[in-house]
Amino acid sequence: MKVEEKLALNVFKNDKESHIKIHQDICRKKCLTRFCISVCPAHLYSFNEETKEIVVEFAGCLECGTCKVVCKEGAIEWIYPKGEYGVQYRFG
Repeated sequence: MKVEEKLALNVFKNDKESHIKIHQDICRKKCLTRFCISVCPAHLYSFNEETKEIVVEFAGCLECGTCKVVCKEGAIEWIYPKGEYGVQYRFG
């Protein structure tokens, strides 16, 4: 079974409020690499050309914390979702 097929079996119960906060002022002033876009295994991060902001779709978060680790500037504030919310792994 491919990784994509395994991930498709996961169930997500999403809160109305994101557990990931991006400090856009830090991103704009200090970040040149935007590693968060390329390292997220769920591909949740993107760059909005119009607003010049990093955008995250928290609903599909795998809760690995990789984005927080690679953000050298400290622009990503990541915590686990509140109890009963988040990803529920169904395979491995």
